[in-house]
Amino acid sequence: MDALDLLLNRRSIAKLSHPAPCGDVLNNILAAGLRAPDHGGLTPWRFVVAEGEGQQKLADILVSAAQSADAEQAVIDKLAKAPFRAPMVITVIAKTKPHPKVPEFEQYLSAACAVQAMQMAAVAQGFQGFWRSGTWMFDSHVERAFGLQEQDKIVGFLYLGTAQCQAAPTPQRDLDKFVEYL
Repeated sequence: MDALDLLLNRRSIAKLSHPAPCGDVLNNILAAGLRAPDHGGLTPWRFVVAEGEGQQKLADILVSAAQSADAEQAVIDKLAKAPFRAPMVITVIAKTKPHPKVPEFEQYLSAACAVQAMQMAAVAQGFQGFWRSGTWMFDSHVERAFGLQEQDKIVGFLYLGTAQCQAAPTPQRDLDKFVEYL
């Protein structure tokens, strides 16, 4: 797949099933994440791959957090199913470090770039995915379950698998509405 075509036509596909990436394909996806922009060579990322029993562990973490927050049963039920919307979920964590020239914010952005790179690497190899965020990635119970330190943050859950539908056409956006020149 041509890299420019991949970038210009990127779309998330939420209907995913087996197979999930594995072996060299998965290693390429993870390696692409490690190539995200990284000012200072701080490697401010951690990737937690969940598939099979790992997805149930992720569901248990989310459900426990929702129960601790006295969430409505409908929310709890939805969270119990969430990790199974794809055969694999990669939780991407920004592991920031104090640095005189690289602020935490930049390190969070680097981790976010890792998510994008991994999704593009999956698509380039014939898989699809979508990036989810939401309230629960900021929940202290979820953060503790993932062993996060105070400054660490989950930047997203990357769902990966095989597309079960065609992507919607890529919306065309008018550059003039988003770009200006100094």
